[in-house]
Amino acid sequence: MDFFTRHRNPAVLVLALFLQVVGLAVQVKQPTDRGPVRLVRLWGISLMVPLERAVVQAESWVHQGWSDYFYLRNVRRENRRLQEQNLRLRLELVRLTQDAGQAQRLQALFRFKEQFISDTVAAQVIGTSGSENSRLLYIDKGSSDGLKPDMAVITPEGIVGKVIRVFPASSQVLEINDQASGVGALLEKARLQGILKGAPGGGIMVHYIMSDERVERGEPVVTSGGDRIFPKGLLIGWVQRVDPGPEMFLNIRVKPAASLDRVEEVLVITRIDERQPEMIPEMPLRAADILAERLPSVPVKPPAPATSPAGKPAAAPGGAATSAAAGVSGSPVSGTPEPTPGNRPAGPPVPKKAGTP
Repeated sequence: MDFFTRHRNPAVLVLALFLQVVGLAVQVKQPTDRGPVRLVRLWGISLMVPLERAVVQAESWVHQGWSDYFYLRNVRRENRRLQEQNLRLRLELVRLTQDAGQAQRLQALFRFKEQFISDTVAAQVIGTSGSENSRLLYIDKGSSDGLKPDMAVITPEGIVGKVIRVFPASSQVLEINDQASGVGALLEKARLQGILKGAPGGGIMVHYIMSDERVERGEPVVTSGGDRIFPKGLLIGWVQRVDPGPEMFLNIRVKPAASLDRVEEVLVITRIDERQPEMIPEMPLRAADILAERLPSVPVKPPAPATSPAGKPAAAPGGAATSAAAGVSGSPVSGTPEPTPGNRPAGPPVPKKAGTP
């Protein structure tokens, strides 16, 4: 209290100056890019921004350090899990490599033939059957272009049907969604084979798949090659719906890959090459060799011992008597062999006639 009493005049002067400065800061405006700003606001911002920046930076450091701490706690566990997964994948790769090699060896052993599309003829669709009960197409290529009945008709998206009638300049194609059609089908993932037929209304369905089999929606359906018309592996479509059918079978509805109602251009497969699989040169052992090693072999019959004119076993090329004679007769090697039809003692010599060489 004595301090303020003693310095009252300077204190009043300082207070008056401060109020004057504040009043000027409130009244005076500083020009900026976004317009004029009062000095008091500009000073306040300049004073608070460094403090806010320091608080935000400290909060960021604390949050980052806390997060890194919890993340680093699981690094060892995650590293161990990844190492185990890597080991499992390497073992799986080794097993798949061995299975692939065995499959190729067995394929060469049984001489399975591989089918390849060799020649095709492009054709334009010139007409349709125009009936709900019959799904037929007419194309502008015929016998003059090399077409014959039972040739497969496809598009780049999937199969369409087969040629059933051939005229000199046109042909008739039976689509796969016709009720009279039939295509050997294979579920690509489940590896189940069935018959693809047309359904009423223009759909296609796979029949003769047992009801206890598991078929997933969206599974690709390809040709099996069993009908000897379509090569194996051509895309038919995808499983759209699976329903229980009669006689312990499933009714599998398939969405065709090709737009059967809007086909304009098709390809007709005129020739299919069937090739024998080739053996892999780096395979050290074939499946036939493995089977030959596991099958029992027939023992080789020992040769009959040769006899000398004196009735004794003939000596081997090295000078010793053959041990085969002892093994056949059952007598000791050092003793006299038992008489057999091949080593009986010879009788007295027969006198030769005169003039006989």
